Amino acid sequence: MPLEIKIPAVGESITEVTIAKWLKKDGEAVKRDEVIAELESDKATFELPAEADGILKIRVAEGETIGIGTVIADLDGAAGGSAAPAAPAAPAASAPTADPISKGEENPAASDQAGYGGTPANGAAPAAPALAGPATTGGTTEMKIPTVGESITEVTVAKWLKEDGAQVSRDEVIAELESDKATFELPAEASGTLRHAVKEGETIGIGAVIARIERGAGSSSGGSAAPAAAPVAAAAPVAALASAPAAGGAATYATGVPSPAAGKILDEKGIAPADVAGTGRDGRITKEDAQNAQAKPAASAPTAVTAATASASAQAPSTNNQAPAGGSRTVRRERMSNLRKTVARRLVSVKNETAMLTTFNEVNMQPIMDLRNKFKDKFKEKNGVGLGFMSFFTKAVCVALQEWPAVNAQIDNGEIVYSDFCDISIAVSAPKGLVVPVIRNAEQLSFEGIEKEVVRLAGLARDNKLTIEQMTGGTFTITNGGVFGSMLSTPIINAPQSAILGMHNIIQRPIAENGQVVIRPMMYLALSYDHRIIDGRESVSFLVRLKELLEDPTRMMFGV
Repeated sequence: MPLEIKIPAVGESITEVTIAKWLKKDGEAVKRDEVIAELESDKATFELPAEADGILKIRVAEGETIGIGTVIADLDGAAGGSAAPAAPAAPAASAPTADPISKGEENPAASDQAGYGGTPANGAAPAAPALAGPATTGGTTEMKIPTVGESITEVTVAKWLKEDGAQVSRDEVIAELESDKATFELPAEASGTLRHAVKEGETIGIGAVIARIERGAGSSSGGSAAPAAAPVAAAAPVAALASAPAAGGAATYATGVPSPAAGKILDEKGIAPADVAGTGRDGRITKEDAQNAQAKPAASAPTAVTAATASASAQAPSTNNQAPAGGSRTVRRERMSNLRKTVARRLVSVKNETAMLTTFNEVNMQPIMDLRNKFKDKFKEKNGVGLGFMSFFTKAVCVALQEWPAVNAQIDNGEIVYSDFCDISIAVSAPKGLVVPVIRNAEQLSFEGIEKEVVRLAGLARDNKLTIEQMTGGTFTITNGGVFGSMLSTPIINAPQSAILGMHNIIQRPIAENGQVVIRPMMYLALSYDHRIIDGRESVSFLVRLKELLEDPTRMMFGV
């Protein structure tokens, strides 16, 4: 009786997958644990191994989208030959309700090329003992992605700080994880030898196994891996991706075969897979291999043909705009980080869902600059931090917000929420994208307190150490494009806030002052606001008040 191959459960939120590519043809003989197809979901790419030896009979065509538990192929003759011992476990293997996480197995949704990491040099499969259950995992600690926030369902392995096979100590940071909101550090849960289960740059779900720490010397020996292979494959077919091919030599069926993502990149570059050396499991071409691949120079044509072509080209008139021969035409693709994806999604959402408008004013910065030049040395000597422009603007904003509370308010389910405090978000350009850490209760802080908070939060942003709590809950945002040379801009509101202030560069410009034309350091200010909650009177009056406070900073000292 043919053995049915069904789509296994690959994650709690994944209900359907697409057959990206059949790696074996219809009617072809396959071996147990041999990868026969690549499946794509909306989150990752998975490999599907054969559950037994037999003749493959394909039911679903390449490119079709099907639900979890659907039968996609049959294995004729799976009950005979070398597959006989595995036959009793086959129904359990194809059960669509198998939950890899609950059984302590590697979550196949953890990467788009599952099973690439963690194979030791001796060819044994370190994943097999850990996946087989408590009886074979006595000396291994599985590390799973912890819950890092209520709304976060997946993270990306931004960077491995410890290499595969390295010795680690308990609580030592081994990796940096990146979500769509923040970056987190992952400490080791035990001391021992680290075995990666996920490659750097891959996106995995909360609760998925990211690594294993071998506490004993013999936990990954070949002897223990062999008996564990059968129950692992029987429990969940996709989990077999983490184990090595049959003993006795490296498998060659995947050599030179690109993953779907790698295949697309190679097609765009016009590079044949045969010209790329794969570094993935069994020689498979990974996305990184495709990104790093370079097209081979075209073979030289015969001299006579080259001469004739050159002559014809010289006689033909130039009718196109192609770049001259020899010019660089290379392109480079990089994965869009979760943080940048979220920023992009939020900005588009704000543009579509708010009645955003921007009003402008200008400020004479001479009084602030004179005050800074007079006290900056003593200020730094006393407080250990420099006196910058941001503290002046933050203090002025807090005063103006308390006088015009609508600018500090938010819309929530048809209601206007007014805040009697000022949590000021400061936009910072971090290496992985724009982040907005929050200065809590800025209205109560002194110039010294504000400057220290700005320095502390900016440092955390540059080091990708900001937590979600440090970036949420602001009531008003300040962004300073002037540090990059921006003269004027219309900043986008940081939802759910209702307004954002844009600072710009300081330019020496002629202005009229007391009937005289003088040169002063001037800065343009831009206030973008949601017109659904803030009227023109509030927005303009807010900027005018801000201008008064900044052009005469002593007003902030005396509250006038």
